Amino acid sequence: MEYGPAPESNSDVQAWLEANRKGFGHFIDGRFTGVEGRETFAVINPANDAVLAKVAHGTKEDVDRAVKAARTAFGKWSKLAGHERAKYLYAIARHIQKRERFFAVLETMDNGKPIRETRDIDIPLVARHFYHHAGWAEMVETEFEGFSPVGVCGQIIPWNFPLLMLAWKIAPALAAGNTVVLKPAELTPLTAIAFAEVCREIGLPAGVVNIVHGDGETGALICGHDDVDKVAFTGSTEVGRIIREQIAGSEKKLSLELGGKSPFIVFEDADMDGAVEGVVDAIWFNQGEVCCAGSRILVQEGIAPRFYDKLRKRMETLRVGDPLDKTMDVGALVSAGQLKRVSALVEQGKVEGGTLWQAPVALPVKGSFFAPGFFTDVEPASTVCEVEIFGPVATATTFRTPDEAIALANNTKYGLAASVWSENINLALDMAARVKAGVVWINSTNLLDAGAGFGGYRESGFGREGGREGLYEYLTANWEKRLPLAKIGPAFKPSAVPDGDARMATSGAIDRTTKNYIGGKQVRPDGGYSYSVTGKNGQIIGHAGLGNRKDIRNAVEAASRAGAWGGATAHNRAQVLYYVGENLDARRAEFEALLVESTGVTAKAASEEFAVALRRIFYYAAQADKYDGAVHSTKSRHVTLAMNEPWGIMGIACPDDMPLLSFVSLVLPAIAMGNRVVVVPSARHPLLASSLYQVLDTSDVPGGVVNIVTGERDVLARTLADHDEVDSIWYVGSKEGSTMVERASCGNLKATWVNNGRQRDWLNNSQGQGRDYLRRAVQVKNIWVPYGE
Repeated sequence: MEYGPAPESNSDVQAWLEANRKGFGHFIDGRFTGVEGRETFAVINPANDAVLAKVAHGTKEDVDRAVKAARTAFGKWSKLAGHERAKYLYAIARHIQKRERFFAVLETMDNGKPIRETRDIDIPLVARHFYHHAGWAEMVETEFEGFSPVGVCGQIIPWNFPLLMLAWKIAPALAAGNTVVLKPAELTPLTAIAFAEVCREIGLPAGVVNIVHGDGETGALICGHDDVDKVAFTGSTEVGRIIREQIAGSEKKLSLELGGKSPFIVFEDADMDGAVEGVVDAIWFNQGEVCCAGSRILVQEGIAPRFYDKLRKRMETLRVGDPLDKTMDVGALVSAGQLKRVSALVEQGKVEGGTLWQAPVALPVKGSFFAPGFFTDVEPASTVCEVEIFGPVATATTFRTPDEAIALANNTKYGLAASVWSENINLALDMAARVKAGVVWINSTNLLDAGAGFGGYRESGFGREGGREGLYEYLTANWEKRLPLAKIGPAFKPSAVPDGDARMATSGAIDRTTKNYIGGKQVRPDGGYSYSVTGKNGQIIGHAGLGNRKDIRNAVEAASRAGAWGGATAHNRAQVLYYVGENLDARRAEFEALLVESTGVTAKAASEEFAVALRRIFYYAAQADKYDGAVHSTKSRHVTLAMNEPWGIMGIACPDDMPLLSFVSLVLPAIAMGNRVVVVPSARHPLLASSLYQVLDTSDVPGGVVNIVTGERDVLARTLADHDEVDSIWYVGSKEGSTMVERASCGNLKATWVNNGRQRDWLNNSQGQGRDYLRRAVQVKNIWVPYGE
């Protein structure tokens, strides 16, 4: 039987476009601007190359006006009771539902995706996000006590899910009490304009939502604006890296949801027909223009021939054509430029020896259409296996064992999502735990919901969207907001040059050689240099190694070999940390005396610092097995596990003030959560850290879990920030050093937490310890497990 045509009427959308044939302006301060006298750009229907509309191109003046409007509106909006904000979000959700077919048709015409997808997936999810976050608005004051809205949020969204990405950004921002300036993709701005009409219709206060159109230059103006407090970006890794560098040192909060090259792993015991349908949803859904698309199919060797045969036969049934026809499976790529890019990458794959299998379809003469397909005979290093094609083309390779599958799955710079297919639940969950991805679907793929966080590992970005973890991205801890700037003193630069006038404070005593602590061993600094450490009277009280780039490299290598720490049970980690506290307490007198001698504080102050440090160790030992994940409540029948996973290897640069307490306050939450750390202790007072590693040696802390490299803080922190094997870095120091760390982290887009030169009171438990430290020591992995269906 042949499918007959089933066209969706677009008469209402055409009427709307005709009514606005002069063009669309920006939405600023509750009103639409005109287009007269403005530069505009054309919006093209990628399915037939027809011009749909003209839209104003945002200028610096437009961005300034939008940010000013958002700042003015923030005062009242942030002070509204959560229930009042919830009513507006609820109204938006209702109005989206009332006009869902209009939005679906408009999205299809603007983007090229099939009407079945916009009608059944995109628009219902848009409404779901506003309903869900209306609930968070009701509860934010009690569920996030001690947090407040960030302020004005600059949001940049892509063209692959135009309205859904808008909802992902705007709904949590408004629920938390922020105001926004959003830039849609220049290729697909039309549903954002229709959304702005909804905002005006429901009476959303002017300035709460502002929408400015334009290209990357306009986006850069928003991100870099001095009065924007938070930047949220979804798009390519390359642009994410540019934004990270652009706003380094600005104290803006940042979340990035970037590219992906997600593995789709099929074991020999999988439901093969179900897995084949999974591939359809993984890579041919939305024309493959999905950041979490299952674009790398990994099939267990024994079933590969049968699986490929079934996949080729299933591909023959795919229908490609007019996206407004309800019988079509695949629509048009978003633009002629994207079609050219996909075509070039596919040709490169063939040149490199890959065999391309494509659906035998007749493509429309007009429009940016590409036949779905997949490659076989490709190597892991092939261009098509490494580069995000962002089109309806996957690669397929084989594996023999679960270990090989994991090696192939993690052989990528990305880490956004993964899909595992097996009837063995133990195997599936084991793979879910081992794969480096922020979202893992078991016997399913491309499941998205407002109730579960979405976001990646590694160069797929940091931060989450959706769920409880997503709301944190739009909130700031009150204690951090109130921190004063530290008093600026002369920068301390340790020198290996001997000071001829200085004398040892312990002349005649046996000289003690302090070293770096790497891999559980005391190690001399690679450069062979040490520097004098002076105490309270300016006398030399010891020497510390002057670490260099190679010392950091060796420490990172030692940390990478200690990966079993992250796999240890939380209970076992807690026991080790309790033991650290026990052994430190046994040497109380020694450490208190060293604090007095090194920093010049009184005996009473030294005793207080030691006591708080000891309590802090016990606090994090207690939290090690109590900082739990969650089971998210999603629309579909799944147990969606939000698992707190360690970053992996963390770099930590400590301040000079309260050298024992600040060291403990930064290192303990990191290792309690299963991370391994490379620590740069206080440069002025490094002997406390050198004494502390003797405690670690006697406390069953595995070698490589804590590595200590002494020397100049900012020089070593720069090396840590540059290092591609360091997954996250915490820096407490100067404002200039904070800027340097954020900028240097762009290489692998590691998550950073810097203090921007602000002073913490380490004795204050609201500033020096708490769940915020634990939250920043983990990344959330959401694992979708089928339940009851």
